[in-house]
Amino acid sequence: MSNLPNFVHLHFGKPAEELGDIEKRVLAKTHERKIVSTDVNAAFFAEASFGERLADGIARVGGSWSFILAFLAFLLVWTLINTIILLNRAFDPYPFVFLNLILSMLAAIQAPIIMMSQNRQAERDRFEAAKDYEVNLKAELEVLSLHQKIDMRVLTELTALREDVSRLNAILTERGQA
Repeated sequence: MSNLPNFVHLHFGKPAEELGDIEKRVLAKTHERKIVSTDVNAAFFAEASFGERLADGIARVGGSWSFILAFLAFLLVWTLINTIILLNRAFDPYPFVFLNLILSMLAAIQAPIIMMSQNRQAERDRFEAAKDYEVNLKAELEVLSLHQKIDMRVLTELTALREDVSRLNAILTERGQA
């Protein structure tokens, strides 16, 4: 890629100065013959803070059937204990005001954590899209480079064939005149 400005303008449709960071990085990796694909999961989670990993874990557990079934069992046990087993000495008699307080506090904490995890998922989607773009761009550049090499090879062979035909034509012409 010694003729880099022409290559960039031809394939990107804009001058090299107008290329974005991703295009410049992919172009450099292509020139160095290095890969751009990475393990997106490892790269994304390597940058995650403790709080972000915790939010993801809480959202993963809170959005599972295991949590729903366990919480349903907890509610059933709470209700049974406070209505049937502790008939006269229930610590939270019907209408279960204390249970409502616990559920409200749980919802107040769990909702923002789930939203944080959803925001991280959107961020992860953008990260994956950027990585996909880099890989696709590098693949396109490699295909274009191969295409260019093949074209040059074909042109070289065509030139050699034309020279051979001209030489053979000259030999035949000489023999025909002799």
